[in-house]
Amino acid sequence: MKLFGWFRKKVKNESTGINDKKLLEWLGIDTDTPGDKLSEATYFACMKILAESMGKLPLKMYQSTDKGIIKSDKSDAYNILKLRPNPYMTSSIFWSTVEMNRNHFGNAYVWNRFVGPHLKDMWIMPSQDVRIMLDDAGILGTKDKVWYKYTDKRTGKQYTFSDREVMHFKTSMTFDGISGKPVRDILKSTVEGALESQKFMNNLYKTGLTGKAVLEYTGDLDEKAKARLVKGFEEFANGSKNAGKIIPVPLGMKLVPLDIKLTDSQFFELKKYTALQIAAAFGIKPNQINDYEKSSYASAEAQNLAFYVDTLLFPLKQYEEEITYKTISENLIEQGYFWKFNIGVILRADIKSQMEALSKGVNNMIYTPNEARGYLDLPAKDGGDELYANGNYIPINDVGTQYGKGGGE
Repeated sequence: MKLFGWFRKKVKNESTGINDKKLLEWLGIDTDTPGDKLSEATYFACMKILAESMGKLPLKMYQSTDKGIIKSDKSDAYNILKLRPNPYMTSSIFWSTVEMNRNHFGNAYVWNRFVGPHLKDMWIMPSQDVRIMLDDAGILGTKDKVWYKYTDKRTGKQYTFSDREVMHFKTSMTFDGISGKPVRDILKSTVEGALESQKFMNNLYKTGLTGKAVLEYTGDLDEKAKARLVKGFEEFANGSKNAGKIIPVPLGMKLVPLDIKLTDSQFFELKKYTALQIAAAFGIKPNQINDYEKSSYASAEAQNLAFYVDTLLFPLKQYEEEITYKTISENLIEQGYFWKFNIGVILRADIKSQMEALSKGVNNMIYTPNEARGYLDLPAKDGGDELYANGNYIPINDVGTQYGKGGGE
């Protein structure tokens, strides 16, 4: 009750929204966001593409058996990781947020809350509030073990978690294998240069696309008169509302504009080159940031395949390995259980290509009819769990036996 009374006193005479900075500060929520770098268009686009790509991939649990790989029946863990890792996040939002932190901060941390042997829920820890500790002396128990210390900014309390409790996802840029390095640090000068170029363009628009000018006059003016004269010209010339209007110049004075052209300095060429550098650092293809000048892909499927192999394959493999190791017991891992993202969402072709591929798979005993229907999100049918093949096909060892008489040669 004291907490609510304090809160009512704080907001008594003020109106605010759920995302208002004051409200977040009153609630003790960190308001420091990485908005400086995200305001750069290419950097934001790359972060968005990677985060959304991770968020839209379904996560599924499988078991490797003597008869092949089958879907898992462990519904409790499956529902947590695939549907809702915690009460406040869907699976899509959860994994896209993890990927956003991984790329921007270099490291993303997820705390797995277990109740006994069962996974209860998962929580994303703010990357900037987590420190990685290597206990090389064995002070906390096992020697050379990795621990994670999380500091709660709201209360100032510190919590220490073992490496088995925390899923740690890092970028490929790591020199010790323990912590990753963010792209924004590696490309610091490049990203800052892109931000400065955008600020230059913004200021140019604010001044009505008018550059600086030289004011010629005869005579001598003191500093105050000179400043007043320059201020008067700037107030008339600056701003979009005065763009294109005639500037009155007093008798004996001459206003000579400086002819600064963006094309002369190759401004747009340099800006484009910077964008390609940032995209390349993230593994994003030029066509994904709307640069189609040198696109050589034969189809959208080829683009998606290149994006998967060159960009997503490494983080996906890292996610699958970390999730499997940190959320499944050693006993279940020995029984062949593992997590895997369904990449068919990315590599899915057009409907005609899908039907042709599935038809060939069914006709050649690769898929059962129900497996093919499941790929298209269609319900299973009776008798669809059997493999079917053309009756003209026979084993290679039986070739020629059909010409024999009475089983003879």
